[in-house]
Formats: sequence, C-alpha cells, structure tokens
Amino acid sequence: MSGEVVFVGAGPGASDLVTVRGARVIESADIVIWASSLVDAAIVANTKPGALVVDSASESLEDITPLYERAHVEGLLVARVHTGDPSIYGATAEQRRICERIGIPHSTVPGVSAFSAAAARMDAEITIPEVSQTLILTRLEGGRTPMPDRETVRGFASHGVTMALYLSAARNRALQHELLAGGYPPDTPCIVGYQVSWPDELMLRCPLAELSATMKAHKLWKHTVVLVGPALAEQHNTRSHLYHPGFRHEYRAGNGAPLVTKADT
Repeated sequence: MSGEVVFVGAGPGASDLVTVRGARVIESADIVIWASSLVDAAIVANTKPGALVVDSASESLEDITPLYERAHVEGLLVARVHTGDPSIYGATAEQRRICERIGIPHSTVPGVSAFSAAAARMDAEITIPEVSQTLILTRLEGGRTPMPDRETVRGFASHGVTMALYLSAARNRALQHELLAGGYPPDTPCIVGYQVSWPDELMLRCPLAELSATMKAHKLWKHTVVLVGPALAEQHNTRSHLYHPGFRHEYRAGNGAPLVTKADT
C-alpha cells in the first residue's frame, strides 16, 4: 500500500474560503492533521466517521512523522491542513522530503492567502496601471527565522511597488522604519489585516507614517498581514487596456479608439 499525503490550503480563516477541492480532500481523509492555533475548527468539522483528527498545534515535525509512516503502510489518505496557502510560509518543503524518504506520494491543494483576502476585504486592487504592476511578498528580517542577506524590507521598498508583509507585526516600529528608509513616502497607503475573515477580524487603513502607532493602538502583534504601496489608495484615475474599446485581442476587435490609461472623465 502507498497511501497519500495532501497538503491542503485552508485559506485565511473563514470555513467557506477553503477551496472545493480542499474541502473534499478533508472530507475523504483517513487522517486529518491541522493546527488549532492557525486553522478554524469549522474547516475540519466535516470529516468522515472514524477519521483520526490530530491537532498539531503543540506537535513537532518528528511527532507527526509516524502518521505519514502509518498512512504509507496502511494505504491511508492524509489531509495535512495548512493556514492560507501551503506554499507561503507553510513549512511544507521539509514535510515533502519526509514523504519522499518514506515513499508516500504527496500533492498540494492551493489556498487563498491572507494578502489576497485582505485586499478583497478592503476592495483594493493590488496592481493598478501606471501605479504598480508588481507585488512583493516578504517578511521583516532580523527575527528568529534567518533571511537571505540580499532580502531586506528596505531594499524591496526602494522599488515603490505593492508589498505584502507577513510575520512582522511584533516588530511594527522597525517595519515602519525600514519601509520609510527604503523610499516609500510617509503618506503611502497601508492596509492592516488582523485575523482576516475570522469572527474577530480587524481591518484598518492608515498612512505609512502612522503604521506602527496604529498597530500598537490595537495591540496587533500576531496573525496580522500588512499591505503597503501606492496602488492601495482608495481612488485612482487610471484604467487597464484589457477592457478599453480600442484594445484588440483574439476574442474582440478593437474599435480603433486610441488606447489611454487615464480613466474617462
């Protein structure tokens, strides 16, 4: 028997933001491993009768490895449920290596990440023509997890594009300082999302100059994602080419109108 381990993206929190495929895997699994500190219990509530449901909040990788070994020997399906998208700060690479050592097949079901949920919650578009067409997803360096030498918030900030910052809330003063030092103007719009899509969700807007004070005032030090960049402004006077009447592509003939990126007035 070979079994299978499927890494399932649980999404940002709300049980109806897990993908249909992810929910099906959880409902079909013989073993469900999830962390109560990060994943809403409702996401793993619909397991099949007899399924083994394991809360990994206090477990190490070595503690859950025997479950993968058992699944391989007995031909069982394991749903390894991760918050957000498993490919983003999910610590799945090391688990895949264990699966490969054991010989059990593995696959991944993507999930909605907190940065995407935060932007959606605030009706913000991350990429705006002539403002920002790039998203940088990173974390503040200098914490317990080492960062590559060339990956710094200050260095990334010099590009002036949209940035999503994870795992940085506890050091919000340093975060603000590095963003400003990198070149973002003090009035650059920020979105702060705490427990995005959870019942106790808190969504805030503020200028970069007030980022640290805003986070401290609300005691945000974990489970918080920060979006920063000029594209996050609530009003823009630009439009994309995609739906411009003069834009021609294989499904639509343009009407010959000149392509402009400033919104019609």
